[in-house]
Amino acid sequence: MTCDTARGLILDAIRGRLPDASARELRQHLETCAACRAFEASERALSEALDTKLPQYAAPLALKRRLQGIWPHAAAPVRARRWSSPLARMAAVAAAVAVVAGGAGSVLATRSAERERLAGESVNDHLRLLAGAPLATVTGGLHEVKPWFGGKLDFAPSLRFAGDEDFPLLGGAVERFLDRPAAVFVFQRRLHKVSLFVMSLPGLDFPLRPTSRPVRGFNVVLWQANDQGYALVSDLNLDELLQLQKRIATAGP
Repeated sequence: MTCDTARGLILDAIRGRLPDASARELRQHLETCAACRAFEASERALSEALDTKLPQYAAPLALKRRLQGIWPHAAAPVRARRWSSPLARMAAVAAAVAVVAGGAGSVLATRSAERERLAGESVNDHLRLLAGAPLATVTGGLHEVKPWFGGKLDFAPSLRFAGDEDFPLLGGAVERFLDRPAAVFVFQRRLHKVSLFVMSLPGLDFPLRPTSRPVRGFNVVLWQANDQGYALVSDLNLDELLQLQKRIATAGP
């Protein structure tokens, strides 16, 4: 069997329309021809994309009847997909890729909405703290605040930054963040309060790298590390808030 003959049979083989004898000959050829195996793989991937990714619409009854009148009742098996030109094949592949890209766009839109939800909840909880939610009294810095969470959370907050002259640590609290309890560490920058929410990660789509966004006059920075999600929120300007985020993320033991 020549390569041209084999490639003319591949689509029928993918569709399960080849007679047994021809199918055996084709399999024997593919076992010895790497180029035709690659062609068969590309045809199979393209067929799957076109058959499963593109939307399906039922033909109108009138169209079905017209086609029945045009086509013979015993139509010959459809042969290999013939492309009138390389451009036609490229157009078909581009169409399949566009469908997949559309699906990826939907995923990105969903992810953006989830990040908006996390940022909005961060601001809401920050405002509750500003309204007077009690904080753990701090006299010994982070070493006193972290033990205060013992028994109040089902995870140990991963935080090594104990505050400094630029961002002193004021205290800690436990707040409900969406569907779970979160540890809150409150810092100060001049007259501005900064809340850091730390929570268990599973089920929440925190970005791998720090991502900032404004929400109702506040700046929010979201990221994840050590299997925990972090949300830093304040009415500080973004540059100063990112300075604090970097100190939190890079603090040593």
